[in-house]
Amino acid sequence: MTEDEARAAALTLLPRGGSEPLTPAELEQYLASAADLLRGSIDQADFKAYIFPLMFFKRISDVYLEEYAQALDESGGDHEFALFAENHRFAIPEGSLWDDVRNHTENIGTALQTAFREIEKANPETLYGIFGNASWTNKDKLPDRKLADLIEHFSSKMLTNAAVPPDVFGNAYEYLIKRFADQSNKKAGEYYTPRSVIGLLVNILNPTEGETVYDPACGTGGMLIEVIEHVKDAGGSPKTLWGKLYGQEKVLTTSAIARMNLLLHGVEDFKIIREDTLRAPAFYTGNNLAQFDCVVANPPFSLKNWGEPEWASDKWGRNALGGVPPKGYADWAWVQHMLTSAKPQTGRVAVVLPQGALFRQGAEARIRTHVLKSNFVDAVIGLAPNLFYGTGLAACVLILRMSKQPDEKGKVLFINGEDLFRRGRNQNTLEPEHAQELLDAYELYSDIEGRARVVDLDEIAGNDYNLNIPLYVAPLDTGEELTLTDALANLETAHAEATKTRAALEAELAKWGVSV
Repeated sequence: MTEDEARAAALTLLPRGGSEPLTPAELEQYLASAADLLRGSIDQADFKAYIFPLMFFKRISDVYLEEYAQALDESGGDHEFALFAENHRFAIPEGSLWDDVRNHTENIGTALQTAFREIEKANPETLYGIFGNASWTNKDKLPDRKLADLIEHFSSKMLTNAAVPPDVFGNAYEYLIKRFADQSNKKAGEYYTPRSVIGLLVNILNPTEGETVYDPACGTGGMLIEVIEHVKDAGGSPKTLWGKLYGQEKVLTTSAIARMNLLLHGVEDFKIIREDTLRAPAFYTGNNLAQFDCVVANPPFSLKNWGEPEWASDKWGRNALGGVPPKGYADWAWVQHMLTSAKPQTGRVAVVLPQGALFRQGAEARIRTHVLKSNFVDAVIGLAPNLFYGTGLAACVLILRMSKQPDEKGKVLFINGEDLFRRGRNQNTLEPEHAQELLDAYELYSDIEGRARVVDLDEIAGNDYNLNIPLYVAPLDTGEELTLTDALANLETAHAEATKTRAALEAELAKWGVSV
């Protein structure tokens, strides 16, 4: 973009020339429509690898020009001053702005990829690798016509800070992540945790101003975003968390989306590293893992081939917490990693696990026994089935504290939330009122019939350190359980209704001369 073009673009961004801010609903529709343009070309599960980089590119380009316009205004039109790095959040090299790519009519994918790499090189500390590795130059998937349509769609709105404040943009970004998760369903379990579950975990840990927070399986960054919202809702300053938020994620595209997520929410200082957490932890000093006030995660359930052979000689000492988990189940390896990453006094951990981890025998039982005897287990919270993408299993939340309150030592709080959900066609949901009931039960730390019970460690030892929740808290008997006779009667009724409906359908089709 030439100086004259930059000035012309900047004029449209000055306050006197700016458009009305986009409403959240308008922004969500705008982003959803962009994704719809990819249908038929790209698999739905891969939409995020294309839409998020384009959206981020448009945002930082518009904000760069907005900053340029403000600097021009402040300096009386001094072009050189307006280009100073001090006036910009990110550096965008000449020829790499949105409109530079928009001007291409051929080989648009190559132009996009070139702009992405130039921007990453110009911002090595903050943006390196952030645009991912999507196949922009594959013209079978993305012909120039399709890319031109996408770029023109994104060009229809200004995405400056004035038009879309960071909190609004961040919320719309989260909306789009959930939309993609809903569409890809099974694969979404690799990167998305329902917001109500995230809120429950963060509210239980209750991070405060200035505390460090670490998510070793951070997906798209939802846990870290929720920590910021939690501190803000409590009247604290989110800026006290700058430089205190850490995440690690194995998948390149997902880790890039997480970084974009935090940047688009206005978070200026954080660290998210792309690497295999169990095999190669990213945060450490010398031979010791870094330690944090809060460690929170929803790691992959029962991960296989996770690095078990190396765990016996783990240089970080994570195996000191009860030994080596089995090859086919990494669940307790995540717990060992998270406990080792928690500060000795203030450290607290919240982790989502499959309920099988509470009672499976063998190596897992040895680790579970060690963790219980060490007095780390604060609470075990059972969740309803089918809340998470990609699995119908019932999960649980394990809460651990490195230093428990004196009157809570030697005790574990069990909460049975198997009935707290709203049934959906493909997915059950933990509604806000359900999450609040679980949080209330946790904070009360007392017996509630059919819901919660504080259990002495001696009783758990009597059950061979089995943490299966119904052993300690059986759900209330509502008296609504079906007998076999009732169930068969209901089945016969349903079958009769289905037969009747089919007969009516066949009769209607016969009128049109259609036979079945």
